[in-house]
Amino acid sequence: MDVSIVIPVKNGGELLDRVLKRIFEQKTQFQYEVICVDSGSTDDSLEIIKKYPCQLYEIQPQEFGHGKTRNYGAGKGTGEFIVFLTQDALPVNDRWLENFICAMKTDEEAAGGFGKHLPYPGCNVLDARDINLHFKGFGEETTVHWIEDRARYDTEEGYRHFLAFFSDNNSCLRRSVWEKYPYPDVNFSEDQIWMKQMMELGYKRVYCPDAAVYHSHNYPLKTYFKRYYDEYKGIYQIHQYRMFKSVPRMIYGILRITKADFCYIWGRSNQIEHKLYWTWYAAVRNSFRCIAGYIAGCYEGYSDRKKAFFDRHISQQHDQIHQ
Repeated sequence: MDVSIVIPVKNGGELLDRVLKRIFEQKTQFQYEVICVDSGSTDDSLEIIKKYPCQLYEIQPQEFGHGKTRNYGAGKGTGEFIVFLTQDALPVNDRWLENFICAMKTDEEAAGGFGKHLPYPGCNVLDARDINLHFKGFGEETTVHWIEDRARYDTEEGYRHFLAFFSDNNSCLRRSVWEKYPYPDVNFSEDQIWMKQMMELGYKRVYCPDAAVYHSHNYPLKTYFKRYYDEYKGIYQIHQYRMFKSVPRMIYGILRITKADFCYIWGRSNQIEHKLYWTWYAAVRNSFRCIAGYIAGCYEGYSDRKKAFFDRHISQQHDQIHQ
């Protein structure tokens, strides 16, 4: 088998159906299998999966973990390459898989690769901007990255963040490397923790913009506080990075980031409708981001009781596992 495509599933709904349909429409020279690991869906996800020639495995919700569930699914396959895809990441076209594997084959030292993300039509204006700018920074063509300058890597935080970026929404791992170095059993950022380790072991990473997926969310505004809390906990675990080290700096950060968003929203070159709404939206979301980032950055200094309190009341990952 050339490729094992592994998809963790929980309440994937109609979009899961579209994702699976697109996967089985792929035009590729490579033989592939699709493995779905469901962790307690209560909608029609199981029936959707059974419509397609997938391997289906079911686990209890409390058994789910971003690292260990992907390891479990990968272990059920035999492909030379392991592609991780999320249930809401829709391949842009029927050449997605072909382009991905061909990109991985350009360098035998590449431990893993990731593909481009595009915002879904109708994505909110701020997320659409951020997604496009983020992936533009990795290049317009298939590109191989590795630690070319060790001194720079050791001293420049931004360079370390850049090289560690990896996204299991749309990623590919070389099985021979994964068998030696499976994902860590963590609740968040398993992909970037793994890639940081691979880089420091001397492996390379491939970025393939031609293996693109649609992946974006129009989450309810109230959910962003929890999402940012989990995100910045993960970033601290990888890089020991704290967004802010004091409350005054956090307040300044809210004002600075929100000012930048205001300039974008009201810029003459942008044909953004409902500017007043998006101005309010940016102010609220940036407040959530900075406050959650501050709390998460201080997390390791909290008592076990305080950590448990914040995880129980703020963490979205905690909710997903225990709901």
